[in-house]
Order: sequence, then structure tokens, then C-alpha cells
Amino acid sequence: MQVASRAMRSSVRPFAASARAPRALVVSVHATERLRLHNLSPEPGSRRDEKRKGRGYAAGQGGTCGFGNRGQKSRSGPSVRPGFEGGQMPLYRRLPKLRGIAGGMGAGLPDHVVVNLSDLEKYFAAGETVTLEAVKEKVKSVSGREARLPLKVLGTGTLSKALTVQAGSFSEAAKAAIEAAGGKAEVAGVKAKWTRKAHKANVADLAAKGLDYEKEKLKKRIANLKAKDMFTERTPKAKAPATAGKKAAKK
Repeated sequence: MQVASRAMRSSVRPFAASARAPRALVVSVHATERLRLHNLSPEPGSRRDEKRKGRGYAAGQGGTCGFGNRGQKSRSGPSVRPGFEGGQMPLYRRLPKLRGIAGGMGAGLPDHVVVNLSDLEKYFAAGETVTLEAVKEKVKSVSGREARLPLKVLGTGTLSKALTVQAGSFSEAAKAAIEAAGGKAEVAGVKAKWTRKAHKANVADLAAKGLDYEKEKLKKRIANLKAKDMFTERTPKAKAPATAGKKAAKK
């Protein structure tokens, strides 16, 4: 009997988890019945039999399996790619694009350091000169990419002091308010835009004075490097005259 019971135990397979996703189980156990594996059952309606396709016309999806008779979508392999509309202009190309980085890496970035008349009224005294350096020191801290941008004055607020404002550009309202208060609006700190016409005129002016454009350009660049302590002049060393003994050795 013991041998038979051992054989029966070895023939019983352990409970194997289903390959499907785990579901909530409902336990239907009588009051006098203990919890066992055969008492467990899935929640009603949580499991459905898969639709059997290609198993004859009586199954409902037998002939074409729900894919239609012919065409690209009935073949095996990849179907139509997402976004394809049969050759017409797709929706993602018909819609307007966003501003900012979608319009280019530099689109949407500021091109000026902006201050308003209210800032000038608050941080500057009468008779002072407003420059980009003064704005960085008193009004706002500017660093990184904005540190190389020119200053622009806008007309928000009021101004009751006479100031000399040196900026790259002014709005019409800001310029009128500065001049009405007895100050000056001077355009400064803006690099002139290169044009072929202006370049030819500059070369012609230097040639009329007997100067070479390339040499003057090099002098200007050296002066800028010296101003930034990035240029050191080096004098070439004079070569020592060769002695008679060395000449004889070479021969």
C-alpha cells in the first residue's frame, strides 16, 4: 500500500500557471469544504475564447478571416505605414508647424536684452548714462548667450528723468518718452550688417587712401586680441653665422 501511494503521489502533476495574463479568481467553496485548487475559477466574463479564423465557413471567419478578398491589407507581412493616406498630402504635412525649436534651432530665442522705461525710472538717477553694462549691473543679470546681445528699450511705464540712453534699438514710444523727458536716445553697440555693396565701398575707400584691405583687417584683429590680452608679439631670433669648421664638416 505504501508503494502504491508513493506511485500515485509521483504521478500527480503540480499545478502549472496558465500562459495567459493572471486574472482575478473567484472562490466558490461551501462552508464545510476546504480551499483547494479545484475550487478556484476565473471571474465570470474575464476570459473569452479566441475567435477561430480560417476553420471553414461555418465558423463565421473561415474564408478570408475578416481581411477581405484582395488588396495590400489582406496580404501577409507589413501593412500600410502609419500616417500614409494613399499618396495625398498627409495630415502631418498639411498642418502648420509650431514656433520655437520646430521652426529652427534659433527660432524663438531672444535677440535683445530688453528693458522698459519703468526700469530706467527705478534704477537710474537723473543725468546718468544708461548702457548695456550699467543695465547688467543694476537692472538684471545677463549671462550665457544673452551676454552678447544688444540692448533694446521698450516703452512700458513712464520716465520723468533726463537720461542718456545708449542702446542697440528703441521702440517709437520709448524714444519719444526719453526725448520728452529731456534725455537722449543714442543708437550704439550694434554691429553693422555685412553687405556686398558696403564691403566694396569700404575696399574702395581704403584703396583711395593707399591702404590695403587685408592688411588693415589684420591690424584690426590684432588690436582686438591685444585689448583682450590674447596676443603676444614674438620677435624672430637672429640666426648665428655658420663657422668655417661647420662648413668644412658639411662638405
